[in-house]
Amino acid sequence: MSPEQFDILVLGSGAGGKHVAWDMSPAGARTAVVERERRMIGGSCPNTNCLPSKNEIWSAKVADLARHAAAYGTITGPVAVDMARVRQRKRTMVEAQVARHLENFRASGADLIIGAGRFVAPKTLEVQSDGKTRVLRGDRVFLNLGTRATIPDVPGLSSAAPLTHVEALDLGRLPEHLLVLGGGYVGLELAQAYRRFGSRVTLISRAPQLAPREDPDVAGALRQILESEGIEVRLSAHLLRVQGRSGDHVSLRARTPDGERTIEGSDLLVAVGRTPDTAGIGLETAGVELDDRGYIKVNDRLETTAPGVWAMGECAGSPQFTHVAIDDFRVVRDNQAGGHRTTRDRLVPFCMFTDPPLARVGLNEREAESRGVEARIATLPMSDVLRAATTGETQGFMKALVDARSDSILGFTMLGAEAGEVVAVVQIAMLAGMPYTGLRDAVLAHPTMAEGLGALFAKVPASST
Repeated sequence: MSPEQFDILVLGSGAGGKHVAWDMSPAGARTAVVERERRMIGGSCPNTNCLPSKNEIWSAKVADLARHAAAYGTITGPVAVDMARVRQRKRTMVEAQVARHLENFRASGADLIIGAGRFVAPKTLEVQSDGKTRVLRGDRVFLNLGTRATIPDVPGLSSAAPLTHVEALDLGRLPEHLLVLGGGYVGLELAQAYRRFGSRVTLISRAPQLAPREDPDVAGALRQILESEGIEVRLSAHLLRVQGRSGDHVSLRARTPDGERTIEGSDLLVAVGRTPDTAGIGLETAGVELDDRGYIKVNDRLETTAPGVWAMGECAGSPQFTHVAIDDFRVVRDNQAGGHRTTRDRLVPFCMFTDPPLARVGLNEREAESRGVEARIATLPMSDVLRAATTGETQGFMKALVDARSDSILGFTMLGAEAGEVVAVVQIAMLAGMPYTGLRDAVLAHPTMAEGLGALFAKVPASST
């Protein structure tokens, strides 16, 4: 079978892949995008990850606000959560996102092909679509394969049919007792959401603290917030085996600092990391090499080991955020146009959407110490921010790191309401090379959460030089 010839061939329609198609196809490049299933058009973010999770987290926040309405002077009756309606609200949003993506693909002129693809030769993809086989060849090939939830090799775990975030975000019922395995982004966000919906929740992590990459004071404050809502937290717990079936009854046997313990619940959510979707699609035939963790080897221009083939997003080992995948596209796009843009030294922020959210940009104390960077540190409790006093959202704190000798901002962490918006202010200051005194002395609107930055940076100790 002679291959169909394209200028641009994209495998995966996630953030990086779709933007390649939407940018290059209107410019005149004959473009094909292969996506393995319709429900993943646009990638995991609008379908199963970022947007669906934040949608349901907001539903959980509304439930929590309703239960505590009396504290704000509003009297309500008993509060009940209808998980079928929660799910439908999320599904309606996802359907709108898929429709929008389909329209964007149509308008771009790119050929969107739904089917499973496998490389059968360099730059050549065999696709099973609608019961037919198509062979596609691209002059330039872009890989945007994504990742999936990791299921550890623990006796009995797979046979227990545990939930991943995908299934947890599509439940039409409320688990009686949800066991959450993992203390990172997904585990913490969904543990809190389901507790607010009304489930009993036990969070189990192998790490000695929640949010293992963050400073101990941040992790400790986050744990205190979750426990105050009734979430049971078990740390330094090494899972040994699993019995039962999620949705009915599950029993976990774990080694803890207090010896072996059995933890029982009705449902099990596994949120312990991600595995790249790079196996079984013939990448070796295409000349694309993987590292020892299964991620595609790329240089700082996102070029793979195969000439004329690029990889973007999580499959390339980039930080696992949609905003990074979009920047990966910009790196590739600008280099295709003759520029020189790399992935080195990117200032990447993140926001974990617990309530209150946790956001950070730049270094934290732990990272600064490990790199031998001397820093001046300032902290400010959210209770000192006047906007927080008006809303009652006084949990958490802000923390800034400033270079010990210069006035450069090294990093900023915030566990507090609207942290995802406030962190952008500090990121822009860092990108502009602004000294911390610029934020300290800025006239910031009152009363806002960002106004707290002035008080925070006013607490930075004087330089020792």
